[in-house]
Amino acid sequence: MLLKLALVGAAALASSLAARRFGHAVGGTLAGLPVIAGSIMGFVLLQAPPAQAGAIALATLACLPATVAHVLCFAWCATRLRWGAALLAANAAYLAIGAALLALRLPPAATCAAALLSPALGALAMPRRPLTPAAVAIPRAELACRVAAAMAVAWAVVRSAGVVPAGLSGLLLAVPIVGNVLPSFTLPRHGVAATVALLAGFARGLLGFAAFFVALRVGLERLPPAAAYGLAWLVALLAALALRRAGAAVRAGATSSRPASRPSRRPRSP
Repeated sequence: MLLKLALVGAAALASSLAARRFGHAVGGTLAGLPVIAGSIMGFVLLQAPPAQAGAIALATLACLPATVAHVLCFAWCATRLRWGAALLAANAAYLAIGAALLALRLPPAATCAAALLSPALGALAMPRRPLTPAAVAIPRAELACRVAAAMAVAWAVVRSAGVVPAGLSGLLLAVPIVGNVLPSFTLPRHGVAATVALLAGFARGLLGFAAFFVALRVGLERLPPAAAYGLAWLVALLAALALRRAGAAVRAGATSSRPASRPSRRPRSP
């Protein structure tokens, strides 16, 4: 419990500091990366055999499309609703789609493919709200509130997971805690465009999340645990960077394809 709370608080703080220095999109990308789950997997690899760690990685991947649905639902609801309603709708979407995925029990190959494909599709389906990347003013008091809120949500999730049925318990433990807390602070304070940029970055980070666990599962079958763990982190960072560049290229192409406005002609004097 203490380890999870500390990791959640550290992830919320690091993502907020990145947003304060580099902008909302960078902060969201860092939040979507497997900072919490990847760190926990490092401790798992020290104690569990590779086969068990691979099974945990696969179970984590099974809920990832539901996390993408959470991010996408929050972003679209933020364009019309207040943060509380957007938060409720996003978590309802997460629980519904996550329960459906667990009921389907997809084979491992399909689970990995869905986990890799869903963040890319989610990033493309985000609402378009132009926002110039820039440093963000986040006071220290708000930073402290973000960390406290993330740790409180993590504590409530872990405590609730022990008293509900096993299937729902697994879904609760995979709830995107930082993905709930950061946009709830961003929307009322910084507006819709900032929230969309944050969540689009979060979707890009989730591609790195998926790549991490897929690479870890495959690597554990062929490499020593330490080498598989290092390879998984490298693949995660490269995947998030590739999606960020692809999104920038798509936006640049869309901008260049717009017809330039013609200058208005002045009437000639007689």
